[in-house]
Amino acid sequence: MNQAELAGVLDFLRGAEQLKNTLRTSRTSNGRHESTAEHTWRLCLMILLFGKQYPDVDILRLMKICIVHDLGEAISGDIAAVDQVEGVDKGVEERKDLELLARPLPDDLREEILMLWDEYDSASSRESLLAKAFDKIETILQHTQGSNPPGFDYGFNLSYGRKYTDYDDLTRTLRALVDKDTKVLAGKNRAI
Repeated sequence: MNQAELAGVLDFLRGAEQLKNTLRTSRTSNGRHESTAEHTWRLCLMILLFGKQYPDVDILRLMKICIVHDLGEAISGDIAAVDQVEGVDKGVEERKDLELLARPLPDDLREEILMLWDEYDSASSRESLLAKAFDKIETILQHTQGSNPPGFDYGFNLSYGRKYTDYDDLTRTLRALVDKDTKVLAGKNRAI
């Protein structure tokens, strides 16, 4: 890379840093809002831990998809699943934001990031379907670990992303284990 390309990569990284400040509605175990960067980190950790279960999957590609799947949120933020409006494709705006964020990158890197994001958004490969499955599982796992406010809707977890988490036996089993925790918390939440 030449100096101008290196400068472009640094500009992109400066913009991507905003994911550390982009807050989600999920809470951490100490009660603060989770950042999108933290969500992405644990999603990637999940891929590292379960990657050997998928010998026919390109794990590096899967990891790359996970890394870029929420990058556009560095510009306009996260729209929580419970706040998404049916019939409105949040991906359209997120793709525009990702294009803006990736503008300083050299063409080949920008094209790769956009291609990986498009693959995730369209769920057009085994890797992207697994990324979606683990993304949903990470989210509901965080909901069961977070110090959530009174009245938190644990029932939402029980249906959230099921079309993706039912991808295969492993993701279905993980989902069932997390759903068990969700049901316990939902029962306690009603008792309060």
